[in-house]
Formats: sequence, structure tokens, C-alpha cells
Amino acid sequence: MRICFVVNDVATELPVYTTNRLALTATQMGHEVWFTGVGDFAFEPDGSLSAHMRGPGPKKYKSHERYLSDVQGSKGIDEQVCIGDLDVVMLRNDPADDTAGRSWAGTAGVAFGQLISASGVLVANDPAHLAHALNKAYFQHFPDVVRPLTLISRDPDRIKKFIAELGGRAVLKPLQGSGGTGVFQVTKEDSPNTNQIIEAISRDGYVVAQEFLTEAGDGDVRMFVMNGCPLERDGHFAAFRRVNKGKDLRSNMSAGGKAVAVHVTDEMLKLVDTVRPKLINDGMFLVGLDIVGDKLMEINVFSPGGLGSCESLYGTNFAEAIIEDLARKVELGHLYGAALDRQRFVML
Repeated sequence: MRICFVVNDVATELPVYTTNRLALTATQMGHEVWFTGVGDFAFEPDGSLSAHMRGPGPKKYKSHERYLSDVQGSKGIDEQVCIGDLDVVMLRNDPADDTAGRSWAGTAGVAFGQLISASGVLVANDPAHLAHALNKAYFQHFPDVVRPLTLISRDPDRIKKFIAELGGRAVLKPLQGSGGTGVFQVTKEDSPNTNQIIEAISRDGYVVAQEFLTEAGDGDVRMFVMNGCPLERDGHFAAFRRVNKGKDLRSNMSAGGKAVAVHVTDEMLKLVDTVRPKLINDGMFLVGLDIVGDKLMEINVFSPGGLGSCESLYGTNFAEAIIEDLARKVELGHLYGAALDRQRFVML
């Protein structure tokens, strides 16, 4: 299998990223692996697509650090690759990371992903639906039974009224963003600062106001879902609890959260059952669900991270399961040839 991972910028990738873990695993399994950034594509005059790509050297790698170092450095392979020669393109760029300074890059991955998909290459996740998930408004398309009470607005008076309706306690965050950036908890005691918080968030767009869930004090659960089902291997679910640091509301790993093992409950599995139909309909091959209690806080459909934490906690290489499944889809595509649209295989 020839697979390319699309990231924000190859030069800024880090060894601990899940994308690097997936890529190294694919290389160790004998697949041809490439990295490219959202700014490295080219639509050629003849209608073909290519990209400036980086790949690992021919050696056998065990270290994530050495692997990425070679990809990014002089010991890796540096080529302009024809996209049509690939089997799979995995979109792993986070548009939220490009909101400042590279506004053009936020939609580039999805736009070129759609062109790549139209050329017959399997793209995961489905770029046609990723285009509708460029901000947290996508979350509102899921059943309200799994969502906390939510208001999306830029009207300070409406937001403050909603907070009052919730008893004076709520969570405020930007509509566009990830990694816990710009997330605030407001209480009755914080009311004098509420205007400033709303103003700070709304400078960059809409404000998402949500009810505060008391279970959030124990952190949230990141659960990986593949093909609409909980990712499971060797009797373990790819899930962990992210415990916040001190009194910090945010439990995101990038905000200092700590990963601990978690028991996946029947309530969590029921929640996955509830969101499965839309995930399948939208071609969301691999996503990360952020769960608090019996509610879904967010769905990361672009670059869910934490596979390294899962492997460390349970001694299971979940990345192998993901690469094996993509290879299976490619093989099915080869068997059917042009008889079926290749993108239909993304959730099979």
C-alpha cells in the first residue's frame, strides 16, 4: 500500500504526534509512506495532481524520534510525487492550527482532498464531509440527546442570559479552535469578568456556550472510533481519561492534561451507537470522541491524538489495527476496480 499523510507542515511535526506513530507503523509493516503539508500540493496543467513529499529512508526504524528526524532531514526521501500513484491519502492536518498567520491553509487540505478523491484515490476522512466540519458547528448535527445544552452566538446579552438560565455556570469557547485553546469556565463569582471573556472569544468569531457538566471535574474520556465502532484490539479499547491539571478546566493533553486508564462503560458504548449512523454517513473513518459522563463534548474528525497514550496504558499497538484496516480497504478496491466508487470503501 502506498499511503500519504497530509499534515499542516511536515517541518513542524513532532515525534509524539499520532500521525507519526501511524506513519512509522505503516513503514514497519512494509508499506510505502509519505508525508506532505497542506501547502505542498500542485494541480498540474494536464489536470493531474502532485505534491512535494517527504518519506523515510530505506533503513529499519524503531524510534519515533529517529524516524521523523529522517523524514524531515537530509536522510529522508524528497520527491515530487504524482497523487494518482497513491492508494490512500489520510488527511491529518488540523485547520484550527492555521487560523493565525496561515488563513489560506485552513481549507486547503479539504479542498485538495476533494480533488484527490475525485481522481480515484481513497481519502480518509471523507473530504466532502470534512468541509462541513471546519468548526464546532458540525457537532450540532448530532442528536441532542448526546450533546450538552449549547448556545452559539456573538451577542453578549444573549450569552449572559443563557448562562443565567444555566444557573450562572457555563463553559465558553470559540467556535473555531482545538486543544483547549480559549476555553473558559464562568460561574456566578466570575460574572464581573464575563463581558471581558465573551469579548475576548468573539474577537475571532462566534462563542460556544455550553452547560457545565459536573462530571468534568474528573476530566474527559478520549475514545477512538474507527468505521463507526470503538477501536478495539487485543481486548482493549483505544480510550483513556484525560485528567485536568489542578483546577484547570481543560483536560486536553496539549493543555497539560494527564492520561490514565479508563473503564469503557455501557453508557459510553451507547453513545457511540447513537453517533455511529452519522459518522458512517459522513465517511468519518477515524475520529476521537471527547466524552464527559453520558454526553459528547467534542468530535475530533481531523487529527485525533492520543494513540501513544493508549499504547502506553494498555501495551497494545492500536496503530497497527488502523493501518491493517486501510490496507484491507485498498485490497477491496483493487478487487472491484472501477465497478465501485473508491471513496465508498472508506467505511467498509
